[in-house]
Amino acid sequence: MELTSHIKQALELPYALTSEQIDFYEKNRFIKLKQVLDHETLDFFNEAITNLVNKMNTVDTPLEERSTYGKAFLQLFNLWREDEVVKEFVFSKRLAKIASDLMQTTGVRIYHDQALFKEGGGGFTPWHADQYYWPLETDKTVTAWIPLQATPLALGALEFSAGSHQITEGRELEIGDESEKIIQQKLKITDFKHVIEPFDAGEISFHSGWVFHRAGANTTNQMRKVMTIIYMDKDMVLKNPENKNQENDWNTWCPGASIGELINTPLNPILYQHG
Repeated sequence: MELTSHIKQALELPYALTSEQIDFYEKNRFIKLKQVLDHETLDFFNEAITNLVNKMNTVDTPLEERSTYGKAFLQLFNLWREDEVVKEFVFSKRLAKIASDLMQTTGVRIYHDQALFKEGGGGFTPWHADQYYWPLETDKTVTAWIPLQATPLALGALEFSAGSHQITEGRELEIGDESEKIIQQKLKITDFKHVIEPFDAGEISFHSGWVFHRAGANTTNQMRKVMTIIYMDKDMVLKNPENKNQENDWNTWCPGASIGELINTPLNPILYQHG
């Protein structure tokens, strides 16, 4: 597959955010943006990423024999290192600039990417906060959640608890049955709005590392295909890992980085910077 000049341009062209959108993200730590990708670009990368996922996927355990986490999605990491075409998508300046503008940083690096494909009949994704897994010094992190097709609620759209980055209870939980139960109980007794909405084709959400989120089950017989890109402030520093998952993430996503120093490894290039 080859990128057309139109698609190359679509990946570079800046997406203008309003000050209201930046304020909304600052307050709620998530935002959904429409028409970030046009149909031609979305369809092209739907095919390219699906082909790569099919090649990389090794899971053949039947759904009913998997854990809650295993039922939630097929998860594959750092696709950008496996395929030059997919790398063009992951390294898109258009997407990286949105991430930088929302976080109000001078630029962003990639932490890593992952494909999250929820099979037909796949289960819900439990409530969790991503940054529990990350050995990163600040909360200047954001994940672009990019559905590769229109995503009605029946496919398992991403749901957010708006502004819930303010809660510290539940941050220490791995994703699973316990995080679903405890975080759900905590969110019930707070005033944070639970946002459950479908995604149009070309619509993308961005959410910060500490905002709580989940996704519904896929009650259809189609695959829900989502690509995610995790960005961090280009000046992010590695912190002393606080749990085994953070230690594992250090060795996997930023090997060679030193505690207390800037994360600047070959796996974490700058994708966008001002000026």
